[in-house]
Amino acid sequence: MGRLGTSDYEDLRNARILENQARMASLGLHKTASELRSIASSVKPTNLRKYSKKDYTLKPLRRSDRLKHSDHRLKHSSTATANKRPNRVSLRRSHRLRGKEGGVSEESVEESEESYGTTPSSEERRPANMPLVKLGGLELQLSPEYSARRCDSKGRGSLYDPVYGICCHFCRQKKLCGEEDCKRCSDLDMDEPCIGKTDCSACHSSNGVLCRACLMVRYGEEMDEVRKDKEWMCPHCVEEKGINPYWICNSSLCLRKRKMVPTGIAIFRAREMGYKSVAHLLMDELQRTNKVIA
Repeated sequence: MGRLGTSDYEDLRNARILENQARMASLGLHKTASELRSIASSVKPTNLRKYSKKDYTLKPLRRSDRLKHSDHRLKHSSTATANKRPNRVSLRRSHRLRGKEGGVSEESVEESEESYGTTPSSEERRPANMPLVKLGGLELQLSPEYSARRCDSKGRGSLYDPVYGICCHFCRQKKLCGEEDCKRCSDLDMDEPCIGKTDCSACHSSNGVLCRACLMVRYGEEMDEVRKDKEWMCPHCVEEKGINPYWICNSSLCLRKRKMVPTGIAIFRAREMGYKSVAHLLMDELQRTNKVIA
């Protein structure tokens, strides 16, 4: 089959157009299309939404029938139960703690608190590095793997324990200490103090609990010397008793309470300037500026 030229293709195309137009005329489609265009142009849209200003006045809340009935019952029973309400509001307790009788007696609560050591008297107050922890009389013992890893870091300890670890006031790390002869952290003996954490002889509070690394880096004191000194006091008590008013605790929590900017990792700057610790640097700066400690 030969290839058609340009003139032959145009003649064939024009012939098909004329044929299609004649067919549409015989069917009356031209007239129908023109009528539809005229009708569409003359008709105006009538379904446009009209603007209506909304009323935002306060209306009563819709309440379900269940809540309406409950409110109705409460109104009638409020007068009857007013005299029956106890003066002391009881604590909400789970069904596990309620027991068979539906509640925990005060005797059992007091006994449990006494057994767990949560409300000790002033005479039975324990040092801060020897808190009492009991978990239902379970036998406490570290696994061999944990025992081997415990002494990897002597400064702050290498094992984090949220239950038996004692939190350092500065680094906030609740770890078992890395001291080899610490019976509390190795044998989990709760009646022994942690020799890897300090205890203030004056306040016996968490403010005086410091690990070996923080005690040296932040305050320039050795753990072995502090452990031998039975009269050692934390910076809070030293300032409170007026022994050295410029010797303050430089933890971020205490500095923020004084509205002072935390020092961050300032030990490198302190040692470059010839200071033994961050506390010595901060004390010298406070003395030079003669800043009153609030």
